Amino acid sequence: MITRILLIAAGTMLTLGAAHAADVDASAAEALAKKSGCLKCHAVDKKKDGPSFKETAAKYKGKSDAVDKVTKHVTTNPKIKVDGVEETHDALKSKDAKEIRNVVDWILSR
Repeated sequence: MITRILLIAAGTMLTLGAAHAADVDASAAEALAKKSGCLKCHAVDKKKDGPSFKETAAKYKGKSDAVDKVTKHVTTNPKIKVDGVEETHDALKSKDAKEIRNVVDWILSR
């Protein structure tokens, strides 16, 4: 019985994750990321000066606070270290909550 419940729960989580990823407007997210300069230091699948979005998604996979943490990072201009030098991470060039959430969901769905 417990095995059956766990299988149902796991299937539900996978379905919700897939449905969530399907809701992402990838072209709009990529356009805002490009406009905001994100793609100068990040790429979807390879490390540049910053981690790849694939690496970021893996870091936060399964964590309940993933959306909040990535949203905070892309909106608050935190201090980061690049090659041992501290600098300010640029925020997304949007104040629209839906656009920001779309970019965050796009990053986390990589």
